[in-house]
Amino acid sequence: MTITPLALTMGDPAGIGPEITLAAWQLRRHARPFVVLGDPQLYPGCQIVERAADAASVFPRALPVLPVKLAEPVTRGTPNSANGHAVMHSIEIATRLTQSGETAAVVTNPISKATLYGAGFKYPGHTEFLAALTDTHLPVMMLASPLLRVVPITIHVALSEAIRTLTSEIIIDTCRITHAALRRDFGIANPRIALAGLNPHAGEQGAMGDEEARIILPAMQVLADQGITVLGPYPADTMFTPRARRGYDVAMGMYHDQVLIPIKTLDMDGGVNVTLGLPIIRTSPDHGTAFDIAGKGIADPSSLIAALDLAADLAARKDTLEC
Repeated sequence: MTITPLALTMGDPAGIGPEITLAAWQLRRHARPFVVLGDPQLYPGCQIVERAADAASVFPRALPVLPVKLAEPVTRGTPNSANGHAVMHSIEIATRLTQSGETAAVVTNPISKATLYGAGFKYPGHTEFLAALTDTHLPVMMLASPLLRVVPITIHVALSEAIRTLTSEIIIDTCRITHAALRRDFGIANPRIALAGLNPHAGEQGAMGDEEARIILPAMQVLADQGITVLGPYPADTMFTPRARRGYDVAMGMYHDQVLIPIKTLDMDGGVNVTLGLPIIRTSPDHGTAFDIAGKGIADPSSLIAALDLAADLAARKDTLEC
């Protein structure tokens, strides 16, 4: 039986994406083959394929690539907005192939948002772009590793904007999506969701802010009434110790850095970005383009390999549930 491959996007061609892609293929230890949506010139020894379905037969001997041509030659470590349209097109094709069932999941290599803005990119990041491509109202960004899973309630906005826009409704909606994904995609029957407070010491009973009482606790009550296990709100400075992490299945923070700093500190190489709430599976390595080391042969493919492995696991679980 032909195995449906994963779709791996090109990412910024001037970053480490091409070399970690080749390194991941060279190890060839994945549960599913993958096909790259990128310019063949970036991947020495690759084999061009005309259909994603051809990837499974090609993968054991060569890296299969569905061509997405770049506008200009690449200088490693030097981003070029002229190639931004090809980078975006790679994501669009991968999404379309996965929506049609020709590929099992989308795995995205790192992009440079600043570079893409020069090509007309209108989104804060991958998460929001994928939401637009799939007509998803509220995408949820989870970072997952064997040590910790985290979800920021607000994502790629300034801290002042995150505080201003935080509402009970967005907490409720994000927790519902996360709860459903933990049950369906990760096989956790009764997920335990831990919420961080917004303020130091979770507000210290109002002495350091009232958002806990005014916004977070009412949301928790609604979720509890719906049978969802929510814990907290906890002071963020104590909820990531080894003992504390054993008490929950996911930690949810009120803003981006509140939960991304702990997971990247604990497990930068093993962390995977997973977008919840989409009609497709999407994962990504938990690092950026690393222009400073691109082309030097020292880039670590561990996070990309972890992203490919998790995408394969989620796709296999989805296949089982649909049987």
